[in-house]
Amino acid sequence: MKKSALAWIAGVAIVVALAGFSGCKGTTSSAPGKPASLASEPQVAFKDLQGNSMSLDSLKGKVVLLNFWATWCEPCRSEIPILIDLQDKYGAKGFTVLGASMDDDGAKAVNPFMQNTKFTVGGESKTMDYPVVLGNDDIATKFGGLLGMPTSFLISRDGKIVKRYIGVLNAAQIEKDVQSQL
Repeated sequence: MKKSALAWIAGVAIVVALAGFSGCKGTTSSAPGKPASLASEPQVAFKDLQGNSMSLDSLKGKVVLLNFWATWCEPCRSEIPILIDLQDKYGAKGFTVLGASMDDDGAKAVNPFMQNTKFTVGGESKTMDYPVVLGNDDIATKFGGLLGMPTSFLISRDGKIVKRYIGVLNAAQIEKDVQSQL
């Protein structure tokens, strides 16, 4: 093999290793039942993109898929069509996706992303149509910390964390899990 080919392979290996290490993972794993020590949703207040406070408790009565993500995270971006589809299908039935952006630049990064980035969902070009709030390390810690992004939590109507998903959601599995809570 030529030196340039070996250097390229070594570079790809390093990038792959760092991507897995950085916490932006592309695989899905779900913990059966409730995550350890999280019997109910933590009492947290997020800031919405306009700077208003919004408590997670205000969504009791709805099934919530809380999704920690970032605009710079490719696996996060790849699952957004799944989240848009879930919101479209089940929003009227008492379900909501709540995106918690972990972007350091907050609304400054998220607002243009939400307005300008289109995703193909069911053959249509759509923007994100579910609520997005600003997350941070303190909030993530209340959920047991993030082992990678995206990380999502399925929360029942009564505020119990039903399941944690680390990595990109499997569309068929998350739809089945959401339906089981509706």
